[in-house]
Amino acid sequence: MGRTEGSSCDSPSLPHQAARLEGRGLSSIGTPSEVVSVTTGVLNPLIAKLTKLLGGDECKNLSLAREQASFLKDELSAIKPLLDKMELTDNKLEASGRNWRGRVREMCYDMENCIDHLMYTTDGAAETSFVENMASYIQELKVLAVEANARRREVRKLDDGIDSAHAHVVVDSPISAIHKEVAVLVGIDGPREELVSWLTGPQIELKVVSIVGSAGSGKTTLAMQVYDEIESQFDRTTFVSASRRPDVESLLGRLLLRLGMTEFSRTLELHEIIDDLREDLKDKRYLILVDDLWDQSAWNIIRCAFPENSNGSRMIVTTRVDDVAVNACHNDHACIYRMKHLEEQDSRNLFFNRVFGSNNVCPPQFQYISAEILKKCGGLPLAIITIAGLLASTEARSLNEWESIKKALGAMSATKPTLEEMRGILNLTYMHLPVYLRPCLLYLGMYPEDCEIWRDDLVKQWIGEGFICSMPGVDLYDVAESYFNDLINRSLIQPERTEYGEVLSCRLHSMVLDLILSKCIEDHFISVAHNYDDMERLNNFEHKIRRLSLKSCAESETLSTSMSQVRSCALFGLSRHAPPLSDFKYLQMLMFNFPFGWEWDATVDLTAIAHLFLLRYLKVLALSARVALPTEIKGLVHLETLELDCHRTESFPSDITHLVNLLHLILPDGTMLPKGIQNMKSVRTLHCSVMSEGSLEDIKGLSELTNLKELELSTPSGQCLTVEGVDTLISSIGLFQDLKHLMLDCVIECDGYERLSDSLSDPPPCLEYLDLETWKFSRVPRWIGELSCLRFLHLFVLHMSSDEVCVLGGLPSLISASLHVSEVSKNKVVVGTRLFPVLEVFWFRSNEDVSVYLSFEAGAMPKLQKLELGFGWKEWRGATPVGMECLPCLRDIHVWLRDTVLESSKNEKDVRADVESAFKCAVCRYPKRPSVIVD
Repeated sequence: MGRTEGSSCDSPSLPHQAARLEGRGLSSIGTPSEVVSVTTGVLNPLIAKLTKLLGGDECKNLSLAREQASFLKDELSAIKPLLDKMELTDNKLEASGRNWRGRVREMCYDMENCIDHLMYTTDGAAETSFVENMASYIQELKVLAVEANARRREVRKLDDGIDSAHAHVVVDSPISAIHKEVAVLVGIDGPREELVSWLTGPQIELKVVSIVGSAGSGKTTLAMQVYDEIESQFDRTTFVSASRRPDVESLLGRLLLRLGMTEFSRTLELHEIIDDLREDLKDKRYLILVDDLWDQSAWNIIRCAFPENSNGSRMIVTTRVDDVAVNACHNDHACIYRMKHLEEQDSRNLFFNRVFGSNNVCPPQFQYISAEILKKCGGLPLAIITIAGLLASTEARSLNEWESIKKALGAMSATKPTLEEMRGILNLTYMHLPVYLRPCLLYLGMYPEDCEIWRDDLVKQWIGEGFICSMPGVDLYDVAESYFNDLINRSLIQPERTEYGEVLSCRLHSMVLDLILSKCIEDHFISVAHNYDDMERLNNFEHKIRRLSLKSCAESETLSTSMSQVRSCALFGLSRHAPPLSDFKYLQMLMFNFPFGWEWDATVDLTAIAHLFLLRYLKVLALSARVALPTEIKGLVHLETLELDCHRTESFPSDITHLVNLLHLILPDGTMLPKGIQNMKSVRTLHCSVMSEGSLEDIKGLSELTNLKELELSTPSGQCLTVEGVDTLISSIGLFQDLKHLMLDCVIECDGYERLSDSLSDPPPCLEYLDLETWKFSRVPRWIGELSCLRFLHLFVLHMSSDEVCVLGGLPSLISASLHVSEVSKNKVVVGTRLFPVLEVFWFRSNEDVSVYLSFEAGAMPKLQKLELGFGWKEWRGATPVGMECLPCLRDIHVWLRDTVLESSKNEKDVRADVESAFKCAVCRYPKRPSVIVD
């Protein structure tokens, strides 16, 4: 780890940090060619377009236009280093400097629009307009250039201490155990056990606990810890986040779906959702967690959906509003738990765990300053974790830098940080972010409060926005994922769904979202509207709107001139009076997200996208609506992502294969493989349907897509692949050398079973995810044993023996395996010693009683945490698998009773009780006493 620019040579550095980072899989991969900041994210593409314009035909016969374009390119390139420096000293800039930078940014946007208009319009009027506009920009730029000299003098005074690491990109491996340890909040054990004890008491009446505390006090973490510990004791369990602007209908609708009670078959009114919930839950023992509740009236509606039955049901509510907590505890079987700030020792443990790793060893030279910084956090978990995330970053490596951070915290309270002081801590963390992470963090302001944000969506959106630094030999998506992981490690975004150490989705703490939105307003980065009044305000906004997020029920009949400049637009739950797409002339990024409750007969009209010639990214999530697409989209030559997660499309443009730059194509179920797919050689992700009849040539065309990394194919309902179609598909798959993800949800003709086992003799060597559960192999294909990178496997086989288990058990990277076996061998299926060395989840289902035929030897599956077994009640012989006690890390056993055939003297509760009793008896002597759930 090299010395940071501006730090003292003799200043002690953090001795264990380099080793700790190396242990987490962090590795330097060099310096990017262009670091993208909030401002240079506008400037860089403009310079690139000016360069392209000078080398293209647009200015060929326009000497004045070429002269102007050349002048602009040179001047902007000269200003760029100054803008980069200003990003690094942002918190110290005077108002005049900020205003100057804002004027440069706005002019760059306008210039880019002018160039785009010229490059996609061939009439003479466009050329004349271009020359006139560029002349105007040149005059404005000359004024700005003169001012730039004064700005350079200002920035030079602030230049000391700028960290060159701000321009350094680090690729992080999947989130390691360090974040798991932070997520289990130090000091939470006592409160958790207290609440668990109260909630699991013998009372059969509905019990409600309200957890109330200030922002950042750890309410959600405590609630989730309690929820996770008692979840297995209930018939129905789920959790949902509210917000400061709760849409109760949508919130209850999400609960309805998560509890598996309904499909999107019709539109439900609020009273119908409540009735459905009450009807389903009236005889069930349920556990519901409602997180981050702000509004009393919302709770008055929510609680109507949950019957006060006598089945031992429980509810947990978290809120920072005392009146809401009191109101939620409306019966005699309720309690309020008030969050306490952490004790000194717990604060130290949490802080040291995050900064110095799990050994909690603080180097002597950092002990005093650590104590001083901790005092200013006042035992508030969010403050501790945020500051620790800053100090653990690669930008804070020396004692001098820690002193600077302590000084920046100022005279903060040593007992309990105020709301304003907490905001100051978050702002300090933002100002210490590398400049290339700032636009990525600010972009999360496009999403509503308490929204689950998927990593893969963010990665594509950041790339489409041009926020990701390109570097030779490094995949852009890997760099983008490293940015995401970096924000997680800095505790600026919170992990939501984590799978095997890899964070798949995240949420924003409400205070972090407040910080993001304030920065977005300050930099005119994103404009947000929640309702009609917000839209009117934006229509009268003095600045042009470049990124627009419409949330809740925002409506507008017309767009103002400033809003017609929007380049990125996200619509969440928008009504039919949304701004027409045809008015978004320069749109590049477009997201539709329609939650539960949108009308079944409604249509998302996307026919106007054919005119959005700059469009790069389009995602539609509208499960209950139709999507109308234009008949032709071949003009969208910049489109990189087209993702339609919807119930159905009215039609699909047949010319999509002209989009040779498309990288990600995800189509609704039943939408067929486009004809001419072989032309789309750039595609990395492909989800669609196939069938043999009339499409063999298209299946064969898949072999041309050598850049594929993710492939998911299905057959429409009632259709199947012929043997010839299967052979053609397998032949194509064998050519995908870079394929990492393969799912084939394809029904095939029965006589194709035998040929499947050995047909793929040369499988894609990089496969990490393989789902072939609908392909009924006669036995385990031997070629699967060659997949050394395979991490996830879903497989259906007609027969299985111990020898075939050995084939799978030898896979060195397999962490999750789901096996569906029609018939096991007459002898037991034995999982032998040293098999499945890193497996964490094992799901084994069969038509026969797997409890009799499945057994484990000592030393097998040494890291297995969850064992799932599925079989029919009729086949169960009252036993449990032999050797489960040999699985040292086993925490959960989940038994699924499939196609249960009950004896007349038995009812559902008796069946579950018998199976549950047998398995609990079997594990009662295990050291870790794994939990047992029977469904």
